[in-house]
Amino acid sequence: MKNITLKVDDDTYRKARIRAAKEGTSVSAMVREFLQQRARKDDSYESRVAKLEEIYRIADERAITRASDCESLKPLTRDEIYRERLR
Repeated sequence: MKNITLKVDDDTYRKARIRAAKEGTSVSAMVREFLQQRARKDDSYESRVAKLEEIYRIADERAITRASDCESLKPLTRDEIYRERLR
């Protein structure tokens, strides 16, 4: 475990000590918990991004496979799009 030094104004430190006492803990434990929560949030965000990237990769692979299976695959023309909407 690493030790760190923080500088905070006197009023903030006083309020932190009061809150820590009410919660039956220490200021150090409160700061440690805060930093751990932030680290978990970052991990969670990175995990979600990685999962989304995997989903996009799979979707891209499927799209390429389907496109190669169907040589006549082409985008709709503007008229075809509007014809569908006007039905």
